[in-house]
Amino acid sequence: MVYDIIIVGAGPAGLTAAIYALRAKKSVLLIEKGALGGQMTYSPKIENYPGFLELSGNELADKMVEQALALGAEIEIDAVTGIRDDGETKTVFTEGGSFVSRAVIVASGAAHRRLGLPHEEELIGSGISFCAVCDAAFFNDQDICVAGGGNSAMQEALLLSENCKTVTMVQNLAFLTGEETLKEKVAEKENIRVIYSSVVTGLAYNDNGLTGIEIENTDTGEKTQIPTCGLFVAVGLAPDTEPFRGLIDLDTWGYVAADETCLTNVPGVFTAGDCRVKSVRQVSTAAADGAVAAVAAIKYLG
Repeated sequence: MVYDIIIVGAGPAGLTAAIYALRAKKSVLLIEKGALGGQMTYSPKIENYPGFLELSGNELADKMVEQALALGAEIEIDAVTGIRDDGETKTVFTEGGSFVSRAVIVASGAAHRRLGLPHEEELIGSGISFCAVCDAAFFNDQDICVAGGGNSAMQEALLLSENCKTVTMVQNLAFLTGEETLKEKVAEKENIRVIYSSVVTGLAYNDNGLTGIEIENTDTGEKTQIPTCGLFVAVGLAPDTEPFRGLIDLDTWGYVAADETCLTNVPGVFTAGDCRVKSVRQVSTAAADGAVAAVAAIKYLG
């Protein structure tokens, strides 16, 4: 089968693109390698998405997936390994096979950045986590740390503070970044402390997992050991675009080189969401990208 549009990624950008394309009577295949809903499923509370005073990322993802499926979207759970431009058609390769379409929208999003420390990867799931909503229950009444000081780090810390004894945020800057509302909520929590101008430089562990972290003050060079059985890493995202390198243009950091039109350098290949070059990465801007990319793809198909 030749689909009208294949969408790589089923986050808010990909799901919105699917909804718009399906309403235009185009056949759509969504290919997602992880959780349907993408990064927003890691958000325990979303309070800035229009139309909802408050809801979880999972709730919003479920609503988007339900709408796309009701309109006739097909979903394939698989990892995309590359795209070949065959002119009027495009072949999307996955670990499990290949699919053909007349247009492709790359909405592959971004993945959690690592700290780049020795033993970090092997400690994931044994003390290191990227998702408080997923793993907070494992750390009830414990002293926990959060690496980062942006919106996601503050959200993680606030959620953890509800069940953990203490939460220590380690922020590399002299101030927290992100929304003022979140900063105020963090300041109000008696069991959250913030260590500024510091970075995590080492991990202590035993056979049972993480036992502590080493931090270094970036101004003085002073190093401190903090006992903890849990470190939640929230230091930003890295674009999931490596499978498309060599086909579409990427910038120095790996983001798709496309502006607000969501057009790539390859006719028939579009992009949307956190994987493209942009100044604001939010659920609302990802959804906006999805709409723009879908309309552009529909126009391209004629």
